[in-house]
Amino acid sequence: MSNANSTRFCFSGDTVLSIEHMELTTIPRIISRPEHPVSRSMISPNALKVLCRLKENGHIAYLVGGCVRDLLLGREPKDFDVATDATPGQMKKLFRNCRLVGRRFRLAHLHFKDEIIEVATFRAPAPAEEETGPLSTHDAAAPPDQPRHVVSDEGVVLRDNLFGTPAEDAMRRDFTVNALAYDITDFSIIDYVGGMEDLERGMIRTIGDPMVRFTEDPVRMLRAIRFAALLGFTMEETTWHALVENAPAITRASAPRLYEEILKLFLSGEGERSYQIMRQVEMFTHLFPGLSARLDQESEGFPHVGMGRGLEWVDRRIGAGETVSSSLLLALMFGGYLKERAACLRGAGRPPQEALNEVVAVFLGEQAPLVAIPHRVGLSMREILALQGRLRKIPGKRPQGVLARPGFNDALSYLRCRCEITGEGGDVLAWWERYAQDKVLPPVKEESEPGRKGRPRRRRRRRKTAADPA
Repeated sequence: MSNANSTRFCFSGDTVLSIEHMELTTIPRIISRPEHPVSRSMISPNALKVLCRLKENGHIAYLVGGCVRDLLLGREPKDFDVATDATPGQMKKLFRNCRLVGRRFRLAHLHFKDEIIEVATFRAPAPAEEETGPLSTHDAAAPPDQPRHVVSDEGVVLRDNLFGTPAEDAMRRDFTVNALAYDITDFSIIDYVGGMEDLERGMIRTIGDPMVRFTEDPVRMLRAIRFAALLGFTMEETTWHALVENAPAITRASAPRLYEEILKLFLSGEGERSYQIMRQVEMFTHLFPGLSARLDQESEGFPHVGMGRGLEWVDRRIGAGETVSSSLLLALMFGGYLKERAACLRGAGRPPQEALNEVVAVFLGEQAPLVAIPHRVGLSMREILALQGRLRKIPGKRPQGVLARPGFNDALSYLRCRCEITGEGGDVLAWWERYAQDKVLPPVKEESEPGRKGRPRRRRRRRKTAADPA
């Protein structure tokens, strides 16, 4: 698919894309139904309804993106996305369950009982500066007087609502393996960019110049890492070098969006591998500088490995079909780092809970401009860490109250992970697991007050008042 000049041109069959001018000669490769394994029985019935409704109303509509990739790989897609020539306004008229979302990319969300089907209008290449006028007024769903295409001074695309053809839309996607389309009219796979070849090779390759694509949207770098880790693919050489060179630019993406992408990355089931790739390209350093500095320092002559092992534990839980909350994930990632900082404050005389409260608040403030962790998630993470001290006191006072605390289940999972990693605390874990299951406190002799051992407590009589009857 590529040649020596792959950073400038992308070749696939009869398709030629000039990166500088986005000039297209598009004769796609069509993979007919007998040549691929995708069957309608593998596709969401709701997605099929959407495709058929659009087709019946004279529109072009394809199943696109990661769902097509996963179906071809024999994996179960998490969701099904559709691309069409229908505008957002036309979608709103066709589907009563349609909700239009997004400013950066205008999308239609079709709400069904058990899922949401996302529908996007085919996008066009970025225009010349004089062509970036307001959205067409014939689309009733378009915000009035809004520019269709906006790019920041750094080259990041802030708004992109230019509608185009299926071929142009394929060229606007991030990676070749994500640009395949499934056509409901003849059940074929349409490939404009050599995605089938890269799928067979097990390769992640950007469509076009990776330096340009990563500049347009820095989050694509995290997506490249996630797909490489999740699919077990290698990264094409030019794409890899661009990833390394552009790693510092990851902070140009919005902090809330980076938080969402980090969750996808580390809750993908291949979080540990994703973490290792991020460390290799030094992207982790730019997103989590404090933790990264700690990881770079050896402890007693050995590198820190706790975070990698914690992510391996998360991967095993997800692989077993369990759910790991975002709060538990972050507690496992940052717990050791935060406890070390809290220990310094305790050494200066601060009470344990006060020290933990302060370091978590400072940490969330430090991360806010980079990866914006929601306040409620930060508080839940703090609760998980705070409960670790209480869990080690068995039974302690009022264990039933500990069981009722909102963060108990995640705190117990945190303890379970630490026990598996360190081999310590198994007796404490077993006690709480048994107590949580039975909700019956094992017989433990309570300590009595000094001087009262074996003597029953006398009941205090209420003093009479003038208002009491005689």
